[in-house]
Amino acid sequence: MTASLAPFACRPEATRGRLHTEPESRTRTCFQRDRDRIIHSAAFRRLQYKTQVFVNHEGDFFRTRLTHSLEVSQIARSVCRSLGLNEDLAEALALAHDLGHPPFGHAGEDALKEMMTPFGGFDHNAQSLRVVTSLERRYGEFDGLNLTWETLEGVVKHNGPLLGGEGAPPLPRAIAAYTNGHDLELDTYPGLEAQVAAMSDDIAYNNHDIDDGLRAGLFSMADLGEVPLVGPIFAEVRATYRDRSDTRIVHEAVRRLIGAMVHDLLDETRRRLAETDPSSPDDVRRAGRPLVGFSAEMEAHDGALRTFLFDNMYRHYKLNRMASKARRVVKDLFALLVAEPECLPTEWRRQAAGADTEATAQLVADYIAGMTDRYALDEHMQLFDERARTS
Repeated sequence: MTASLAPFACRPEATRGRLHTEPESRTRTCFQRDRDRIIHSAAFRRLQYKTQVFVNHEGDFFRTRLTHSLEVSQIARSVCRSLGLNEDLAEALALAHDLGHPPFGHAGEDALKEMMTPFGGFDHNAQSLRVVTSLERRYGEFDGLNLTWETLEGVVKHNGPLLGGEGAPPLPRAIAAYTNGHDLELDTYPGLEAQVAAMSDDIAYNNHDIDDGLRAGLFSMADLGEVPLVGPIFAEVRATYRDRSDTRIVHEAVRRLIGAMVHDLLDETRRRLAETDPSSPDDVRRAGRPLVGFSAEMEAHDGALRTFLFDNMYRHYKLNRMASKARRVVKDLFALLVAEPECLPTEWRRQAAGADTEATAQLVADYIAGMTDRYALDEHMQLFDERARTS
């Protein structure tokens, strides 16, 4: 397989290795092992009951973090195959990119970020790094999953460099602490596989939020008519399949939208690669700009779709009500457990420092970020409903 990779692809035989040295597998490359370790992690399994947009109990047909991650992985593998990149590395990054997300989607993250402000802050990418380097405890020789340097780089930098940019936000504490002992070169762009995984994430959630928003009745196909690219594709599909149900029209239109975005991504990325002519992954890292991306026209279409979804879906009163409840649950749990760490489950309580300390706040943030939507709701009921039996 590696013989068919492009010169600028990340090759398993050229990996920078793992923080903790291990014998190589006889049957899998290092990036395949990374993917498998992510899939077998507890944090990955919990994604099944963590929301993408809707709270888990709102309906079984809405996307969860797990189904979203699988969809991102499918797109990333297809793009990498077309470009001669390492599919296994891209798949590992796609499956790992949401491991640090708290329950209740962005509402849960916003609440946890607010509560952690006095204690060093919270960032879901930094939390993903904590999960794969510390919080997963499955192996006898080390904490975390001991992933390769290239996978860790992609987890941390998939949106670009974290240092050196003008006006860049402060480095998240968890990332700063980890990279003090294991340099992930935060001032460069990541490899192409990480850039592909990041763009595949954008393609997946924008298009599938159209599907979920229509299913939930937050907007209609007619409302999409004025959105560039989206409106014409829906009109074309409806004209072609006049006798088909609305459900099939939506699925066909979303399929075509994903195809249009993927094809544009491939064309623009090939153009940038030809212009830059990298001969190695390190050339990609030193390019000074992302080499995977949309054309200017598709970027404008994508921006218009984001604006539509923001106005008509993410700020819909039904979602606002769900988000409000979710924020209250997270804030209530955090405030109580930081003030009274003796209420933590036994295995967590043993690690707690004193009440209202930074160490305890980080522990509580780790505990809450690992919760599923259902577990967070159950914990809230246990701790705040006087009639609930404590388990």
